[in-house]
Amino acid sequence: MRLSKYVLSSLLFIALTFFLIACSDSASEDESKNENDSADNSEDTTKDDEQITIVYARGVDTSPATKAVIKAFEEKHPNINVEEREMPADTGQSHDQYVTAFSSQSSEIDVFNADVIWPAEFAQANYALELDRFIKKDGIDMNAYFPGTVAAGKFNGKQWAMPQYTDAGVFYYRSDIVDEPPKTWDELITIAKEFQGEEGTKFGYLMQSAQYEGLITNAIEYIASYGGQIVDEDNNVVADSPETVKALEKMKEVVGSEFVPENILNFKEIETENAWIQGKSVFARNWPYMMASSNDEERSEIVDNVEMAMLPAGDEGSAAALGGWMTMINRYSEHPEAAWEFVKFISGPEGQKISAIEGGRAPTLIDLYDDTEVQDVSLLFANPEFREVLQTAVPRPVSPIYPEISDIMQIEISKVLTGDQSAQDAATNMQTKMEAAMKE
Repeated sequence: MRLSKYVLSSLLFIALTFFLIACSDSASEDESKNENDSADNSEDTTKDDEQITIVYARGVDTSPATKAVIKAFEEKHPNINVEEREMPADTGQSHDQYVTAFSSQSSEIDVFNADVIWPAEFAQANYALELDRFIKKDGIDMNAYFPGTVAAGKFNGKQWAMPQYTDAGVFYYRSDIVDEPPKTWDELITIAKEFQGEEGTKFGYLMQSAQYEGLITNAIEYIASYGGQIVDEDNNVVADSPETVKALEKMKEVVGSEFVPENILNFKEIETENAWIQGKSVFARNWPYMMASSNDEERSEIVDNVEMAMLPAGDEGSAAALGGWMTMINRYSEHPEAAWEFVKFISGPEGQKISAIEGGRAPTLIDLYDDTEVQDVSLLFANPEFREVLQTAVPRPVSPIYPEISDIMQIEISKVLTGDQSAQDAATNMQTKMEAAMKE
């Protein structure tokens, strides 16, 4: 009898032990699962044959390019459907809507287009998914893109955005007045004075120098051409340098000359374009789109008399301010792998070629400018000078507080151009104010 009780007790003890172990393992698995779920929503659990839908948000596109890219992608990936979401045409409004959505960790949008000045801000705010592991896994050659377009999407040593299409500052000249464009800023000053008034022109040079974002792009071109920077690759403010001071002094010399309009400090892109196509200037700085309006027979008085070139050089060469758009992935997307497949396609050779042909957008992939179908889209795409412009394009300061950086630059540089302060004072003030802003 005692033996039976002993055996029964032993069996109960063994059973209880197994039960406790099983409960412990189950609890550990649940805890591990919860930790993985909450850590980062970057693992896509979608099965290969499961139909899923990702949402692609972008600004207004009046061309057939976006729909053509989506159609081509879906044909290659029949299990991934792409829903297009149109954002406001005003980039500021689009930016604010993205911030509202991503700050609440919404997964409603998977892929989105970003202005080249947004990636650092969105990365710092934890809105975007870093792309390095995808790039490495698929062997994407980032050297195939124009350097400036890659740099615009890089922050703190990581790639947060893929280049989609690009834009850059361009130098225009009247080919019926001069045979060759000036190579340096000093040459521009000399030649603009010399040929001002030829063929009915009133001015020697046009640019954008009103106090707005366009002033920053013009200033960056001067600063970079003299070897200066505003914010370096490590997010350090380096505005107060001899190079920046010299560049701002040269910019002031041009703006204060007699060969620019008296109201040049009110000039934006539209004022530049209107004066240019009316035949009022020998030279002008603007974006690539002005080549089309220059040769528009219904609007332009200088058809077939316009050529483009790289902007004049400073001590360190020529530099063009980078414009354009990137493609990014929402960190809170529930389908990051599928989102990457779309990003990879739209920023890759096939997607960019479609965008160029159907939408007239300048590719960020260097080799596409050798493609005859792309060259047929625009005289610019076939122009070797335009490729050189894109090769030297530099991004505006890559910073998570870029809007504040831009405001500081606009105010301080405008004071230089109006003669209210020296270039050295502007550089010093920019350094002090930007450092303070970054500490906030």
